[in-house]
Amino acid sequence: MSTMISIVMPCRNEAAWIERSLGDALAQELRGHDLEVLVAVGPSDDDTHAIVERMAHAHPQVRLVENPAGVVPHGLNAAIRVARGDHIVRMDAHSRYPRDYAVTLVEALDRLGAENVGGISVTLPMNDSDKAWAIAQVLMSPFGVGNARYRIGVQQEQDVDTVPFGCFRRDLFDRIGYFDEELVRNQDDELNGRIKRAGGRIVLLPSVRLQYFGRDRIGKLWRMYRDYGLFKPLVNLKLGRPATVRQFAPPLFVLGIALLAVASLFTTGALWMLLASLALYIGILGVVGLRLVLRARRFTALPWVVVAFMALHFGYGMGYWTGTWRFLVLRQRVRPERVRPNR
Repeated sequence: MSTMISIVMPCRNEAAWIERSLGDALAQELRGHDLEVLVAVGPSDDDTHAIVERMAHAHPQVRLVENPAGVVPHGLNAAIRVARGDHIVRMDAHSRYPRDYAVTLVEALDRLGAENVGGISVTLPMNDSDKAWAIAQVLMSPFGVGNARYRIGVQQEQDVDTVPFGCFRRDLFDRIGYFDEELVRNQDDELNGRIKRAGGRIVLLPSVRLQYFGRDRIGKLWRMYRDYGLFKPLVNLKLGRPATVRQFAPPLFVLGIALLAVASLFTTGALWMLLASLALYIGILGVVGLRLVLRARRFTALPWVVVAFMALHFGYGMGYWTGTWRFLVLRQRVRPERVRPNR
């Protein structure tokens, strides 16, 4: 008996990419399934809305869903609420997907009895510059992203805390709720935390690989990880506990550097400890970066690798403490219309 797969794709200001991503969605193998593609379009400054509207007219499987809030959780929820499929496959508008992506995830979800499954996210540079290449390398390095297995890769199927984008049964959202719309970022972490708390499995599939295109500027990488850090304390508050231990490494490092910097104003011992800590840190970055550029024989990218690591670590760490102050101490909330895209 045929079942429907609903692909949901939130997007905003993606005129340069949305047609390719939608093309990948429409080219999916079905193996007896039916398909619909729900594109939740936020207010854009480019032709994203017109492109999706044109493709919806040309392809009956495509449906445009308005997302006036313009941020990811609102768009995901709007699309899921009108989805007709038994399975929800989330796709990002800034990635590319193999033809068997959706159906492989759906079949694995049922085979494993899991609540969420996903594949490996292979980060590619946005362009040919050393800067973009360095950012892509950092996003796949354990020194940059810790043990985020969906980025660094695994050899066998395994239970994890999170996967990129994800594939779910439609009734999951009726049972545990939708994406938390207060979490403009990190909404997938919170949903996955609820899945785990309810006893569900989240499984990473090494046989499934999507291509994700990283940022092309250091400033964008900084904003991306600052935002991830910013909303992490709110995720922890909502779940009642931290989802992972690795999230504390950058904040503790940044806190240590900040405390030494303040103490160095009063004692020379603290100043020497600060300088030694920074020298050790930059030295480690240099060694890790050198290994990356040697492997690719791209020596001119070394300075950008070092800077990209620093942007990731300090962006996340500073964002985490800012989020702790804003969300846990001051109890502030973020209005979606005030969120600046980090693309």
